[in-house]
Amino acid sequence: MCPGMEQDRPGTCRMCGMALELNPAFLTAKLEPDPELISMTRRLWWCAALALPVFLLAMGHLWNAAWSHADWSRWVQFLLSTPVVLIGGAPFLKRGWDSFRSGSLNMFSLIALGVVAAYGFSVASMLRPGHGPIYFEAAAVIIVLVIVGQVLELRARQQTGSALRELLGLVPPEALRVDATGETTIPLSEVMVGDLLRVRPGASIPVDGVVVEGQSSVDESMLTGESLPVEKSVSDSVTGGTLNHQGSLLIRAERVGAETLLSQLVQVVAKAQRSRAPIQSLADEIASWFTPTVIFLAALTFILWWWLGPEPKFAQALTCAVSVLIIACPCALGLATPMSVTVGMGRGARQGVLIREAAAIELLAKADILAIDKTGTLTSGKPHVARFVPVAGTTEEELLLVAAAVENHSEHPLGRALVLAAVARKLAVPEVTDFTSFPAAGVRGMVDGKMIVVGKAKFLQDQGIELVSGMDPQAGESLMLVAADKIVLGGIFLADTVKPNAQASLAELKALGLQVIILSGDNQPAVSALAQTVGLTEAYGGLTPQDKQSRIQAWKDAGHTVLMAGDGVNDAPALASADVGIAMGTGTDVAMQTAGVTLVKGDLAGLARAVRLGRAMRRNIRQNLTFAFLYNGLGIPLAAGVFYPVFGWLMNPMFAGLAMSLSSVSVIANALRLRRS
Repeated sequence: MCPGMEQDRPGTCRMCGMALELNPAFLTAKLEPDPELISMTRRLWWCAALALPVFLLAMGHLWNAAWSHADWSRWVQFLLSTPVVLIGGAPFLKRGWDSFRSGSLNMFSLIALGVVAAYGFSVASMLRPGHGPIYFEAAAVIIVLVIVGQVLELRARQQTGSALRELLGLVPPEALRVDATGETTIPLSEVMVGDLLRVRPGASIPVDGVVVEGQSSVDESMLTGESLPVEKSVSDSVTGGTLNHQGSLLIRAERVGAETLLSQLVQVVAKAQRSRAPIQSLADEIASWFTPTVIFLAALTFILWWWLGPEPKFAQALTCAVSVLIIACPCALGLATPMSVTVGMGRGARQGVLIREAAAIELLAKADILAIDKTGTLTSGKPHVARFVPVAGTTEEELLLVAAAVENHSEHPLGRALVLAAVARKLAVPEVTDFTSFPAAGVRGMVDGKMIVVGKAKFLQDQGIELVSGMDPQAGESLMLVAADKIVLGGIFLADTVKPNAQASLAELKALGLQVIILSGDNQPAVSALAQTVGLTEAYGGLTPQDKQSRIQAWKDAGHTVLMAGDGVNDAPALASADVGIAMGTGTDVAMQTAGVTLVKGDLAGLARAVRLGRAMRRNIRQNLTFAFLYNGLGIPLAAGVFYPVFGWLMNPMFAGLAMSLSSVSVIANALRLRRS
C-alpha cells in the first residue's frame, strides 16, 4: 500500500509492516495461491489449538477458583502460551522490532509492545515468590486474534483483483488460425499480426482485429457496461475478450499480446491502483503521529492507574496499558483509502471506465461543469460528405481528389471522411509532400507541385487566401474549403450523426448536477443546431484549441471543478487543463494519453458512469476513514479505563485484540461493497 515499496518476492512493507500485495499488472486470470495466506492459515490453526487451553485455565476461577492460582495451571499456561507468542507471533514481533529500529512506527509497533508487556510481566510474576497475576492468556489470545485479522484481510485482498481477473479470463487460451492448409488451433501466444482467425458462434474473440468475412452480433459489455450486443460485419473492428454471438466471423489480427486493448486496460488500471488519492494524505499525516501518540497514551494510562487506581494497582495499570496499545492499532486507518481505490478502479475497468490516476476520483465526485467536444464525442465521429460546391472550372472529383490527398495524413474525423469518400468513388489519391497540420484549423501540403490548403474559412484567410461567396453551411453542416496555390477551388460540406444515446446520457449528467457546455471548433450554426437537438442551452463554436483551454481555465479560476470530454488532437490542451480530462477510447492516442479518464468504447453513457463511480468511491473512502477515526476515538478511552470511575467499565486485552481485528475486516468489507454498488 505504501508508495515505492516494491520487491520481486512476497514479503512485508518496511513502512507499515503489512503484507505486500501482488502488483496488479502481473495478475493472471487464474487465482494463484497466496503463500502469505497459506502460511497465516496454518499458523492460525496450531496457535488457536494451544491458546484455547490457556484461555480456559485462565478463566478457571469462574468454576474452580483454585485453578487460577495452582502452580500446575500457571506452568501449563506458560508452556502452552510460549510457542504461541514466540513462534506464532514471531512475524508480528519482528515487524514491531523492525519498526522501532527504522523509526517507522506502525500497527505492529503497538502489537509487539502490548504482547511483550503482557508476556514479559507474566514470566517475571511466575519466577518471583508468591502468586502475582499472570496474563499469558491475554498474550496468547491477542496473537491468535491478530492472526485471524491477517487471514481475513488477506482473503479479502484477493477479491480486490477480481474485476481484472474477470477481464483477463474473458480471453480464450487458444485461437483458430485459418491458412492455406485449413483451420488449426494454436496457443494464443503464437498469434501474429496479420493472421486470419476464425471465431465461431459462442466463442470469445481472441485478439483485436478487423472482420474480413461474416456477420454477427458481439457482446461488448465487458468494455462498455452495456448489455445490448453490437452488430459486426466486414471492415468493423472487434476487441479481444468480447463474445461472439450467433454468426461465424473471420477476423484479421491487428493487435496481439500486450498490444491488445484488454491488456493495455489492465496495465493502466494496475498503475492507477498504485497511485494515491489526495485524501490519502490526510490518513498519512495522521498515521505519522498516531502511533507515537498511542504509545504516550499507553504510558500515561499505566502511570495514572499505578498512581491512582485500586489494588492490585500494577496489574490493573498493565492491563489498561496493554489494552490501549492493542485496540489502537491503525490498521483500519491504513486500509481505508487504498482498499476503496483498488476495488473501485477494478469495477470501473469492468464497466469501460478507465481511471488513470487516483487523484481523479475526488475531482470526478465534486465536478460541477462538464465541457464536451462535438465531433466524435456527441456525434459518432464518422461524418459523411453531404454536398460539394466547386467553383467554376472545377469538378467534384477534382475538388475531392486534392482534398483527400492532403487529408490522408490527418487524424481529424472530417479529414478521414474526405479520404473515405475518395476511396468510395475509387479515385487514385496522389501522394502529398511537405504536409503540415494545424489542429482545429486545417492542413496543407504539396500535391502535384501545387500547395493545397484545406480547412476552415478563417484558416484560409490566415494563409492569405481570398474567400469566395456562396459557401454558407446549413444547420448541422461543417464546411471544408479547398484552395490550390491560394485560389479557392470550392467547398465540401460534411454532416455528422448524433450518437444514439447522446440526449439521454446528457439528461442523466444534468440530473447529477453537472452544467454541460459544448466547446467545439466547428462553426457556430452547426454547434447550435446540435445543442438544440441534444437538449443543451449553452454551446460555443469556432473555438481553437487555445480558446477551449482559456475557457476551461477561466471556469477553474472562478472556483469551478471542470471536466472536459473530447477525442481529438485539438482537444488535448483542454483535456490537460481541465481538472479531469475524459477521453473517448475511440479517439486519438494523444487525447487518451492526456486525459485522466478514458471511456474505453467512447460511449456517452460512460460519462455518467464515471461521475457516479467517482462519487461512490469518494463516499466509500470517507465512510472508511470516519469509521477508523470513530473506532479509535471511542476505543482508546474505553481501553484506558476512562469510564471506570463512573460505570466501572474495563476492557480485557483479549477483547481489545478482537475489536482491533474486526475494525480492519469492517473497513475491507465496506470497500468490497463498491463491486456491487
